Amino acid sequence: MALIPAPIQNLLTSRADKNVGLLAEFSNPGELVEAVEAVRREGYTRIDTFSPFPIHGMDDAMGLKPSLLGYLAIGGGITGCSLALLMQWWMSEVDYPLNISGKPFFSIEASVPVAFELTILLSALGAVGGMFALNGLPKPYNPLFYSRRFARASDDGFFLHVAEADQSYDQTATAAMLRANGALAIDYISHDGAYDVDDDGSLVQTAAAPVPPPRPAPAH
Repeated sequence: MALIPAPIQNLLTSRADKNVGLLAEFSNPGELVEAVEAVRREGYTRIDTFSPFPIHGMDDAMGLKPSLLGYLAIGGGITGCSLALLMQWWMSEVDYPLNISGKPFFSIEASVPVAFELTILLSALGAVGGMFALNGLPKPYNPLFYSRRFARASDDGFFLHVAEADQSYDQTATAAMLRANGALAIDYISHDGAYDVDDDGSLVQTAAAPVPPPRPAPAH
């Protein structure tokens, strides 16, 4: 990231901060759903899950609200239709009125094709742009990719991430809670790399980077 200008690098780092924390691997979708429900019962809210395919019931387990994407798409469609009708009315009635065989300068019927096309166009742009915005894309830098295990999230791995920014986060206690709920392995993810977390919650040094000093639990 050394070649990236400082303001953009700061923005990328700020957005990537939410991915710093503990990443736990589970053996199957059922155990992942049960772990998510247990983590939420413990009061954690800054969590995310990763799996090779959609898991039935995961949205309810994570407490996810309905997506805003549909509202963004219909908002784009309404805007496109309104702009098309307004543009055609202004051009026909105000800017360049032409009397053709005594027909009215503006009519809804003649405006339908343009209104339809602009409705579809802005609706599609709203859906695509909204998808990028809601997903936080583009995301060229993601600390989760430091984890060797995380590559299996697109194959046969099931992961639960607890962000360090969560008010309930405590590295040792959170790692113990994840193990008690069936985690097979736990990584601590930082901006410098990924570190194995052993059974007592301490970090195990890897060849990629030295172990960072422990961070104090956030004040509540």
